[in-house]
Amino acid sequence: YHNSEIVESTYKVLKHNGIEVIQYYDGCCGMPQLEQGNIKRVAEQAEKVASSLIKYINEGKTIIAPIPSCALMLKSEWPLILPSDKNINKLAQITQDIDEYIVNLSDKNGLVTEMQPLDGDSITIHLSCHSRAQNLGPKSAQMLRLIPNVKINIVDRCSGHGGSWGVKKDNFNTAIKIGKISTKNSMKFNSKYFASTCPLAGEHMKQISEIEANKDLGSLDEVYHPIELLAIAYGLK
Repeated sequence: YHNSEIVESTYKVLKHNGIEVIQYYDGCCGMPQLEQGNIKRVAEQAEKVASSLIKYINEGKTIIAPIPSCALMLKSEWPLILPSDKNINKLAQITQDIDEYIVNLSDKNGLVTEMQPLDGDSITIHLSCHSRAQNLGPKSAQMLRLIPNVKINIVDRCSGHGGSWGVKKDNFNTAIKIGKISTKNSMKFNSKYFASTCPLAGEHMKQISEIEANKDLGSLDEVYHPIELLAIAYGLK
């Protein structure tokens, strides 16, 4: 709801490449509740969503999560909480991150190739903790390298946000302190485009750049999700 342009870009890129897409939402993955230790509520949500999605899984459809935190929940956390739930285990096996899916699609079938170079020769991509926790390698960087004539700079340190932890008043200064290293590493490349696989991490780093702007650190003007940059290269955004 807060970053609907990510879902819009995902939908357009997939449709442009001939993929049948069903947009589906039946509630939160439960990551915020998991961070607060409310396992009961997460389990209830997991059972509800998995039982709704099983009809699509049985039809042979792949489940795609645009945000790595959500993908990690479906792939890893839900099966740990409810290991005997058959729907959840099937869902875990069939779920892919959007970056993972695009790279696999490119390797298997190839993508529609009318992408154009971006206005600027480099992208700095921040790999969020929940992207790295999936042990897939830098899929977002691999996806962005599909754009013609682009140089990719990778930052793979924690942003310091920590989900719902980082927005709490008592933790905010610590979250800023931790994230300064990632933000400075991102800024040193001086790329026209800055993207993060996690919208919260990206916004947090943008805020750090604004706070530190008077300390020889420039401002990150706009933060993208990697799939948005693919949509721009296709002329869809």
